[in-house]
This record gives sequence, C-alpha cells and structure tokens, in this order.
Amino acid sequence: MTPPSSPAARQAGRLLEALQLRFVDRLRTAATAAGTGAPFQRVSWLRDGGRHGGGARHVADEPTVFNRGSINFSAVHYDDLPDKRLASANALSAIVHPAHPRAPSIHVHISLTELREGPASWRLMADLNPSMPNPKHTAAFREMLQRAGGDHYERASAQGDRYFYIPAAGRHRGVCHFYQEGFATDDAAADVDYAQSFGEAVIDCYGEILVDALTEASPPTPAERTRQIGYHTLYVFQVLTLDRGTTSGLLVHSDNDLGIMGSLPAFIDRERLASWESSMPDPQRPLLRGLVDSLPPNALCPVDDAQKRRFAQVVRNHYRANPRAQVYMARGDVLPPTVANHGSSRL
Repeated sequence: MTPPSSPAARQAGRLLEALQLRFVDRLRTAATAAGTGAPFQRVSWLRDGGRHGGGARHVADEPTVFNRGSINFSAVHYDDLPDKRLASANALSAIVHPAHPRAPSIHVHISLTELREGPASWRLMADLNPSMPNPKHTAAFREMLQRAGGDHYERASAQGDRYFYIPAAGRHRGVCHFYQEGFATDDAAADVDYAQSFGEAVIDCYGEILVDALTEASPPTPAERTRQIGYHTLYVFQVLTLDRGTTSGLLVHSDNDLGIMGSLPAFIDRERLASWESSMPDPQRPLLRGLVDSLPPNALCPVDDAQKRRFAQVVRNHYRANPRAQVYMARGDVLPPTVANHGSSRL
C-alpha cells in the first residue's frame, strides 16, 4: 500500500491506528470481564490496488459478547492525481453493537481531511446508542463528552442532536451525541493533541460502561431481545437513508463496501423497516422500498456480508439515479466539501 506524501496525513494515520488498537484492547478487556474471550479478525482492503492507500478493520468474532463490532482505519490519498480536490483522508470509524440488550452500542468517528486548497480539518463524532437507555451510562458518557470537548461541547452536542434526528421516526438515534465538523485552528500540533485526547476519552469511557453493563448481567428476557431488534432496525434505517458519510463513501467507490457497512447490526425486523416509508419524503420512498425488497421474505432478517453488499448497491443505485435526493440526508451546521462532492473522510 502506497503511503501518502503529506507529513500531516502520515501523522494522523499513526494516531488513528493507535486509537484503533486502543479500542480493540478495551473491547477485549470488557469481554474478559464478562467471562469470555473476544478474538478479533483483521481484514485489510486496498484503494485502487493500494495505489491510493487503503485500510484495515478489526472485526469482532465473539457472538456471545458482540452482536456486531467493526473498528475501521482507512488512509487514502491522491498524490498522483493533482486534479482531484481531495488530497488525503485518514479516518477511524468504529461501531460496536453488544449482544446483550442492556449494553449500549457506540459509534465513533475521527478523521483528518486535506484538500488541495485550504487547511486540513478534523471531524470528530461520538454517540451512545442504547436499545435500553441506562441513566447512569448516559450521564457518564455525557460528562465525558463535556470534559473532552471543552469549549466545543455545546455546539458539537447541538450539531449531533441535529444530525442524528430521524424525522420519519420522530426521535433521535442514540441518547447523547457529539458532532464536530471542519475543526482546525492556527496550531496544527494542538489540533492533533485535541483529536487524540478526545478519542482516548471516548474509548476509555465506553470501555468502562461496557464492563459495567456486562459484568454479572442476568440473561436478557424475550421482551428485551425484541426491543433490541427494534432499535437495531431503527439504526439501520438511519444509516442507510440519512447518513451522509455512509452514502458518500458508497458513491465514490465499491472497494470497501463491507467496511463502510460494518456499522450495521446482525439482525433487523423487515416489517418494522418497511413501516417508515409512509413518513418519508416522496423522493426517498423508492430507496426504502429497494432496501426492504433486497431482504429475504422473513420477519427477522440477517444482515450478513451478502446482505450488506445488496444494501450498498441499492443505496448507490438510488443516488446515482436521483442525485438531488441527497438534500434529504442528515447534516450538521457545516457540510464538508468532500461529502458535498461525493467524497468522504471515511474513504
């Protein structure tokens, strides 16, 4: 894999790979506390055969602990294509869905994007996503975000609430959100330190929450399992019909569909997914119908690798045929130029 020529991109890559390994280590610790091992498989991918970078993801392979877990690092660059607006993008994008309904899911994204013209900027996101909210866990995560975000917390929290709101369902995805876009100051070294400390704080806090939720947890009831499936279905709906990072990544290339779709939980309710169509804007209804039609005709549908690829192609086909429909996707106060032009810091 050809590394980027940019010193800032190489530095960001080292930082984000270190955070990736820190996250995997915290997940192993939580699984051990629950009384089981938590092996992870490392899966690599290449952008244009490695000429423009690539990445690797650590995938949880312990179904008794993790419903789905994917800790992704990507590093792409276009050093040999000077006409491209995007020069480089390094990203950590991670999602964990624990198997136990009382343990919350988490999404984390930290990335540095460099354009040909203009300063490099960071994107920092973190949101706690429980199917069964626990006030203690919510408070701990929110307090951590307030400390880690400092003066940036209020605006980033408000942007997160905006970005993760689901109009068709009349609710948010998750209980607290942090979304900071286009972050850059005159002190690049301080920006790197901020991104590192933010990532470490989020990862460590979630590790503590997961240990607390899993240690000596009683077996889930059928009602709790049903509630978890319902929430996981909502999560899939938000990711596939609203999330700009996911969509723009799929539109740029198909080299990493499984990595981009790594955030999807293992099972969803087909009927519940279809139920939101009547609440969607008319131009987006064909997207949801295509997603539902790609599922097997079962009440409970597995989201395996084959299904992820089908979902990816449905999303890709929809926006290629209806590019103006992107106006209905979620956004914060700032729309990154790479995303606006079908690029992504998650590439």
